[in-house]
Order: sequence, then structure tokens, then C-alpha cells
Amino acid sequence: MSDARRLYRLNRSVPSAAEYAEIRQLERDFFVRRADELEAAAPAFASRGELVKALGEKLADEEAHPSDSDLFITEEANLAQFKEIVSQFAVDGLIESQSLLAIIPRLPSRSRMAVFRVLIDEFGCGNDDQEHAGLYAKLLTELGLPTDLDYHVERAADPVLGFVNLFYWLAARAPEPDYFLGAYSYFESSVLYAFRSFAAAGKRLGLEQDRYYTEHLYIDAFHSKQMQTAIRELDQEKGVDLRKVWAGVELTSAVVAEAVDAAVARAKEVG
Repeated sequence: MSDARRLYRLNRSVPSAAEYAEIRQLERDFFVRRADELEAAAPAFASRGELVKALGEKLADEEAHPSDSDLFITEEANLAQFKEIVSQFAVDGLIESQSLLAIIPRLPSRSRMAVFRVLIDEFGCGNDDQEHAGLYAKLLTELGLPTDLDYHVERAADPVLGFVNLFYWLAARAPEPDYFLGAYSYFESSVLYAFRSFAAAGKRLGLEQDRYYTEHLYIDAFHSKQMQTAIRELDQEKGVDLRKVWAGVELTSAVVAEAVDAAVARAKEVG
């Protein structure tokens, strides 16, 4: 079992003391050192407004320059290849947002409520038909893929597992919640263009259960605003460390790109 797969499984367990120590060591190897380096290299933002501007510029640049992997998904992936990509990301889609719940008690009231408004949507506002994980299961079923999580965990590439593992660390064990707020603010904003490639592929391939992607393109504009609110409220409550917020942005951007590239590489092996 690879370290990434081991960490994924430990994150979804009730760990013993020894296993919790193992989680901490694996997270140091995967994330802590990278976050420390990114924090040390972060710009010396004079204000939260400067950080928000820099984030907007980063998002605009990524949107204007889609990666080769994004273009492959949009324009080239055939049905078998897209099925492989969907299978790879099932390790996230089937448990969507479960990794984020640990952040809630770590935030002060107003910041917590802004994040919670996002999570309520992720879990379908209590409506089984709206839950994002359920939408992903319907997509898997249409593609003839199992909805059993273990099947996909055993097949997933390490960088894809790492994408999910990152959010377990950010939410539960990163030293400050500032990292999480930067990471999730970036992620919810980037989905507005990142999922266009998946939605375009679903439409091009004639899929009926593409709502998982189209729903994100609709709701994540609201989520993006809520995450900006969460950062502002944390700043007003206790002061936010802008370097840590930016480290969360940069780390998530890199890890997501690595995950997409790994999933597309697996898809290309399908032929």
C-alpha cells in the first residue's frame, strides 16, 4: 500500500495513538514541509485587500491558460478515458466535503457560519437528491462504474488521493485555520472554470448524469463569496495571517493540478 493510500484510509478510520502518530508523520512528509516553504516565500501583503487582489489575478491567469490536461478533458477524452477520470476522482466525489467538517469548531462564530453555509450546500441542504456525493454516484452508475468507494480507492493514483488527504490536513491538523480558508477560497473559486472541462466532456459524450459538474458551476459563485466572507470575519475576530492564507492558496493550486494531471495520465493509458 502506498503512503498516500495508507493516509487516505487512516483519515477515514478511528486511529489508535500509534496510527494517529503515523498520520502526523505522513502529513509532515506530504504537506507540512511544502506549506512551510510556500509560507516563507509568500508576498508580504500589506492588507487583506492585497491578498484578495492577488488571488483574483491568480485565478484569472489560470482561467485564461487552461492546462494540457484540462484541454484533453474538454476536447479529446473518449468515453473510456472519461470513465477512467471519473473513477479516479471518485475518491473525492463519493465522500465530497466529509474531509472538511473538522474545520467547523476551529473557527470563530461568523467565519464558521460562512463556511457552514457552503457545507450545507455540499450535503444537499438535507435533500438526498441534491447531495453532491449522491450526484457523483449517479454519474458513476450511468458510466457503468461501481459506487463502492473501496473499489476506487484501490485504483486511484497517489496524487489524486493526495488531493483528498490535503483537505483532511487543512481542516483538522494544519496549525491554524488560516491555511484552510486560503485553500478553500481558492478551490471554490477555481471550480467555476476548472469544472467547465468536465461539464464540456459530459455534454460532448452525451451523458445524462452530468449534474454533478453543472451544479458546481451554478452554486460555487455563491460559495466563493462565502469563503471571502469567512476570511474577512476571521480577520476581524482575531486577525488573519495572510502568509498562511496564501500558502493554502498555492499549496491547493499545486496539489489539484497534480491530481488532474495524474488522472489524465491514467486515462491516456486506456487508449
